[in-house]
Amino acid sequence: MLIKQRPSWVLPESEVTPKSIYLNRRKFMTGAIASAATLAVPGLLHASDTSSDLKALDYRAAPEYSTDEKKTPLDDVTAYNNFYEFGTGKGDPAKYAGEMSVDPWSVEVEGECERPGRYALEDLLKPHDYEERIYRLRCVEAWSMVIPWVGVPLAAVIKQLQPNSRAKYVYFETLHDPKQMRAQRSLFSTVEWPYREGLRMDEAMNELSFLAVGLYGEALPNQNGAPIRLVVPWKYGFKSIKSIVRIRFTEEQPKTSWEMLAPSEYGFYANVNPEVDHPRWSQKRERRLPSGILRPNWIETSKFNGYGEQVAQLYKGMDLSRFY
Repeated sequence: MLIKQRPSWVLPESEVTPKSIYLNRRKFMTGAIASAATLAVPGLLHASDTSSDLKALDYRAAPEYSTDEKKTPLDDVTAYNNFYEFGTGKGDPAKYAGEMSVDPWSVEVEGECERPGRYALEDLLKPHDYEERIYRLRCVEAWSMVIPWVGVPLAAVIKQLQPNSRAKYVYFETLHDPKQMRAQRSLFSTVEWPYREGLRMDEAMNELSFLAVGLYGEALPNQNGAPIRLVVPWKYGFKSIKSIVRIRFTEEQPKTSWEMLAPSEYGFYANVNPEVDHPRWSQKRERRLPSGILRPNWIETSKFNGYGEQVAQLYKGMDLSRFY
């Protein structure tokens, strides 16, 4: 019988913060946004909760995939974001993302697979049980967080869609709707919309790759990528694409947004690597939020963001300074 060995960084289930402690910590979105988030994941919310809070998700803790590091406070997770569709400032997503409706939501599946088509979000997710995974998130800008995500393994969804033998990569696309996403209608935007990302198939099928629909036990706030986003914890944060509307299975490596914008600075792989600096700053350290000018919280960065045990084999024999 195969027994999976728990890595040393795993948080014992007995030490996971009880759901009841943080379910109602903050009212960080308005009732209208909460209603939209609720409708985006029908059948998976507590119908008895009628408050203006985002609705609590039903899930099981997955401590075998969780870190024991201190979680970033909810206020920081929801107020300090990169979501360029709403602006380049860290506070812009929280300020303007309420303009985006997440109901109804569908995901277009296409390319090299046996089950293409347009899927309502609930149909894409309902065969799978929700899990909570507490992952480190490392931004390429050298700041980081620890976030308790709720969602489903990406591999489970991919298996459901049945990619064929020609599918070598998985391409993702963010919603493109300038009416709802104000920065997409800006004449000064340097990003070619829609936002695009991709993974090699073995990366997408890795046990850590995750589709999140919530955080801190509640439905995902708009500014964090509602109603569904990718979380790839061993890569820089820009790989974890938000508000996904398209999944395409391809034979050729897809072009990604930051790779198209600045190929000398942002490669396709974007693995966290303190040994390979960004051309304009060091990647050896990161600022773990919360952190301030008077009380900076700098820590050393780990290769693959500390998940080398699970992913290093994916890159065996590759020059990671070239495939950055």
